[in-house]
Amino acid sequence: MDKKKVKDYMTYDVATVDVHGTVKDVIETIQKTRHDGFPVIDGKEVVGYISARDLLFVPATTPVERVMSTYLIVADPEMSINDAARVIFRSGIQKLPVVDEKNQLVGIISNSDVIRSQIEHVSPEKVFKFIDTLKKLYGVEPALKRENVAINELLPTQAKIYEDELEGRMYEIKKGLAEPLIVLRRPGRLILVDGHHRAIAAKRLGIDTLDAYIIEISENIELGMERTAKAMNLNTLDDIKVLDYARHPLVALTHRLVRHT
Repeated sequence: MDKKKVKDYMTYDVATVDVHGTVKDVIETIQKTRHDGFPVIDGKEVVGYISARDLLFVPATTPVERVMSTYLIVADPEMSINDAARVIFRSGIQKLPVVDEKNQLVGIISNSDVIRSQIEHVSPEKVFKFIDTLKKLYGVEPALKRENVAINELLPTQAKIYEDELEGRMYEIKKGLAEPLIVLRRPGRLILVDGHHRAIAAKRLGIDTLDAYIIEISENIELGMERTAKAMNLNTLDDIKVLDYARHPLVALTHRLVRHT
């Protein structure tokens, strides 16, 4: 449902610091740009990150390479904006350099970019967008209902979820704050369209049913998402893998060994 990617929201024109520069160069870049942190590059390759706090009590002639952070998390431009949000907010990072397959800088995604994407995300109605899609693709006239649905009867369409978000959904369910699932019902099948984290959270809490928007079609046709689920060997919620957020395949932890002389 959500196809927004990092490349759609990242800043392409990024102020950087050269690895062969000095703290004085960084200070001048801060004064010029009003930014408080920068990717450090060697040619075009990202080799570190330096922020204003790294400069405290450091002589102006100190090489950038000696004070920059060499452990950093970087993202791929094809990464989901939601996954980038997860990394940024859970790790406390304010800015995430975005690199290509050669570790060359192509942009930067910040917490404010993520917030902007989420504000835009809540404005469309997912349910009605999905109904419109069904109408166009299959020529059907779906009915919309609101009712509880049995968790164990759902066919998942998402192969993986993330542990940290799962914890958040469990908290919301306990507090009665969880949004309804979006479920497609056709003859003999309940297909989970949106709400995989909530469904697994409920299962972990021993809850058998959840509130859901039920989009119902009477035609007995196999939908594309069902074929995708079959290809991923998804039959029940137990087939969904729960991953740690930091192990997302489009997030990389980089480290450059710096030799001090």
